[in-house]
Amino acid sequence: QVQLVESGGGLVQAGGSLRLSCAASGRTTSNYIMGWFRKAPGKEREFVVAITWSGGLTYYADSVKGRFTISRDNAKNTAYLQMNSLKPEDTAVYYCAATNSIVIFTKEGQYDYWGQGTQVTVSS
Repeated sequence: QVQLVESGGGLVQAGGSLRLSCAASGRTTSNYIMGWFRKAPGKEREFVVAITWSGGLTYYADSVKGRFTISRDNAKNTAYLQMNSLKPEDTAVYYCAATNSIVIFTKEGQYDYWGQGTQVTVSS
C-alpha cells in the first residue's frame, strides 16, 4: 500500500500562486508515476498533470499548460505542483494520485492510490 498526503492548499486571489505538495509513504517503489487531479463543485474529477518516476516526462491538461508546473523529489518521495497565474476556475479540491507505471496515465481509473485532497480556492 502507498499512502499519499497532500498539503499546501488555501485561498488566493486571482493571479496569485500556490504550491501543493504530495508526500508518499508506505510501499513506494521505483517506476511509479504521480499525478494531480481536481474536482470542482458540480463537476467530475478531471486530470491536471502527471509526471514519470525520472521526471523526464510530464503531461499537462490544456487548461493549465503554461501556468502549472509539476516536479518531484524522489529522495523525499514527494511531488510538487506549482500553480501560477491562478484563475477562479482553478477553484477545486486537488487530489494527488500514484500508480506503478512507466508511461503517463490521464484517467483516474488508471491510478491505484489517492490522497485525501486539498482545497484550492481562487477569488476574483
